[in-house]
Amino acid sequence: MANYTHLHDWNLTPSEAVALQQTLRYSIRIEQPVAPFRTIAGCDISFNKFEETVYAGIVVLRLDTLETIEESGVVSRATFPYIPGLLSFREIPALLEAWANLETDPDVVMFDGHGTAHPRRIGIASHGGLWLNKPAFGCGKSVLVGKFDQPAPEQGNWTPMRHYGDVVGAALRTKNKVTPVYVSPGHLIDLQTTIALTLQCDGGYRIPEPTRRAHLLVNNLRKAAKDPQT
Repeated sequence: MANYTHLHDWNLTPSEAVALQQTLRYSIRIEQPVAPFRTIAGCDISFNKFEETVYAGIVVLRLDTLETIEESGVVSRATFPYIPGLLSFREIPALLEAWANLETDPDVVMFDGHGTAHPRRIGIASHGGLWLNKPAFGCGKSVLVGKFDQPAPEQGNWTPMRHYGDVVGAALRTKNKVTPVYVSPGHLIDLQTTIALTLQCDGGYRIPEPTRRAHLLVNNLRKAAKDPQT
């Protein structure tokens, strides 16, 4: 079973959430993992526009074959408003519901979002990694913070993303001549391992397989909720 540690309550005001981020950021450990990873979980969230219903999905894959081992999806309700920089307070509770339903205990977790590439160095991958006490990292489709040079156009090339002098992540080319993805360590992992895992999860698309499949799962949840007969 997949367990997690209760770190704090979620009933917070935005100012309280910012203060909590400033405290929790000092618990984050960016380090090279020791144990080999055999399984990886991809996490994604989806909302309908102007609604608080949240569709959360987690897909667990074998790293060597990228075979899907397990899926867990929940339909829940967000209690925290949409505020850039505080999205983990809106999204993590539903992902924890999905996590608790897993029979597999994944070795490492990929979030559709950011880890240290965040204004306060604690994006959803860092915040989620603290809750799960697992190596976790972010793979975002867009930039939250960080300036970088464009990596060379061939797959596997990357350039560092810097924010106020810190290297917070990498712009990584996952396909030839395709817009990079933006990866960053979250907790209990380093940038080089984050890059290597993202490339290892190549299924032929710009988005790596763990979060791509989690995205498909939450979209199917939305469709099923919209039309229960299908």
